[in-house]
Amino acid sequence: MILTPDHDPMGQAVLDYFEGKPHKTLRVLSSKFDEDEMPIPYLFRDYSLMPPLEQQAMRLSRGKVLDIGACAGCHALHLQNQGLDVTAIDISPLSVETMRRRGIRQALLANIYDYTAATGHYDTILLLMNGTTIAGTLRRLPHLLAHLKTLLAPNGQILIDSTDISYIYVDDNGNFDPPTDTYYGEVDYRMQYGKIRGPRFDCLYADPVALQHCAAIARLHCQIIGHGEQGSYLAQLTTSE
Repeated sequence: MILTPDHDPMGQAVLDYFEGKPHKTLRVLSSKFDEDEMPIPYLFRDYSLMPPLEQQAMRLSRGKVLDIGACAGCHALHLQNQGLDVTAIDISPLSVETMRRRGIRQALLANIYDYTAATGHYDTILLLMNGTTIAGTLRRLPHLLAHLKTLLAPNGQILIDSTDISYIYVDDNGNFDPPTDTYYGEVDYRMQYGKIRGPRFDCLYADPVALQHCAAIARLHCQIIGHGEQGSYLAQLTTSE
């Protein structure tokens, strides 16, 4: 799926902010959680303002890099400034426009599922800011990982972060009471910015054990290499063959 500008709330938000226009609230809506807000300046953070797990991913990135779901391009821009060959992709046309105007040389409007081995191979594939979101559901995660594997160069790596949100379903007595009809890390979201309302999308928060299991299905080795606040973690996936 590629968004259109009239259904691209996050893209419009980052473009307005980049152009210095008065910006509205970027609302995050879900059927499972209370309404939240995405701080737009945070999408333009530099290395010093990145969480420790993101800083760790930046330090580990090497070679030819593919940054998936790059948004305003904070990770891609940092790595490009470090001299790496970075391609940043997003399904948001306005985000891609913003990245290009920020100086990211290879910012492409693309869906990762349309990428094939003919597009190129990468030493590092980045999926940050809850990178498992792109899978949508736990059932689809092995397919995503298997596809990413086809894009890896020899000895390449996938750096992906996520959050174990099981703590949300722990009651006052310490009992874990997750939903019975779905995996507890599957959430639906919709973004809204002023009158611009984006499409509903599925978001996956995969716990570390689930990610390692799905990686094994895709014949990838998954190592948890960092832990952050409230169940967040960073994983490194490499070929196990």
